[in-house]
Amino acid sequence: MKREAAFVYTDLLSRHVLREDHVMKPNRLRYTFELLDSYRAFDLPNSRLVDPIEAKKSDIHTFHTEEYTNAVESLSRGENTYNPSKYNFSDHGDNPIYQGMYEASILSTGASLVAANMIYDGKVDVAFNVSGGLHHAMPRYASGFCIFNDPVIAINYLLSKGLRVVYVDIDAHHGDGVQHAYYSTDQVLTISIHESGQFLFPGTGSVEDIGIGKGLGYSVNIPLHPYSNDEVYMRMASEIMIPLIDSFRPDVLATQLGMDTYFRDPITHLGLSVQGHSAIVKKLGESTAKWLAFGGGGYDLSAVARGWTLDYGTMLGEEWPDTIPSSFSNVYSIPTLLDHDAPTLDIDTIYRVEQFSELTMRQVKELLFPIHNIT
Repeated sequence: MKREAAFVYTDLLSRHVLREDHVMKPNRLRYTFELLDSYRAFDLPNSRLVDPIEAKKSDIHTFHTEEYTNAVESLSRGENTYNPSKYNFSDHGDNPIYQGMYEASILSTGASLVAANMIYDGKVDVAFNVSGGLHHAMPRYASGFCIFNDPVIAINYLLSKGLRVVYVDIDAHHGDGVQHAYYSTDQVLTISIHESGQFLFPGTGSVEDIGIGKGLGYSVNIPLHPYSNDEVYMRMASEIMIPLIDSFRPDVLATQLGMDTYFRDPITHLGLSVQGHSAIVKKLGESTAKWLAFGGGGYDLSAVARGWTLDYGTMLGEEWPDTIPSSFSNVYSIPTLLDHDAPTLDIDTIYRVEQFSELTMRQVKELLFPIHNIT
């Protein structure tokens, strides 16, 4: 399916360094852009390369407190006005203080707002901000490499326009910050499929967490066992996610497309190939006409570039050749777009994955399908 698509990016988004030894490497965004450019993705008539703009404080304050926003700005300048630990910043933890972190954060957040605005204004059908998807940030503190929660801020913009949004998070980590924002409302359906909190940060996102008050039944969590693979994900998409999306009937689909589900990711334990990830993204993208997409986690740089290149191709309705153009492959020594060496699992692991996923699926259906009148 051909769509009008926008890719929101500038090289400024990829230049900051959290810390030299930090696993989050913003240069992965530049690799993604360069790989797409090698396929001449931005020369296509239905593809637009769009510059971001910085988010305003009024945008940030639709989710984050004024005190926290001011603290981030002050710490970013190297000032000692605020106690970093109060906001979950530290020199050696997940959320280091670095010069320019405020500017980097408002630019990536602004990129998501640009994407949301283009969709609302009807300029494009789908817009992708690879620098976004920072889904752990909380109103008063940073978390999990995330300073400002751009998915929430972009969704809040769409809600202010009277739109209903479904948010689907396929990152390996539970989308806890986004769930927190909408836990008591029925205006946003949040769906997070992730490695179970029994095994991985942030330790949340159990099946039983389904919302409260008006939001009861509008938070959906699909925890998975380590090494869950392409087949498990596709079954969860087909039997749980798509029926829920169809029942909710959103105006806009918002997706967080974290690539840390990859089977070689250095900090997670899942089993998706890049083509498995792409198949899930394609399945989700077919569910709704208007589509806002964010990046997210992903710490194997080759997988990030290849996976998000496939994703943008899906948004455009294009299939890229498996052989990567020489202008990219000669520089980065990555010959093919797809994986040709996906791992095989031993019998015991297959059994544990299947038993865990069967239990998850049964529990989700029993808890949530009646609320949404899904038979």
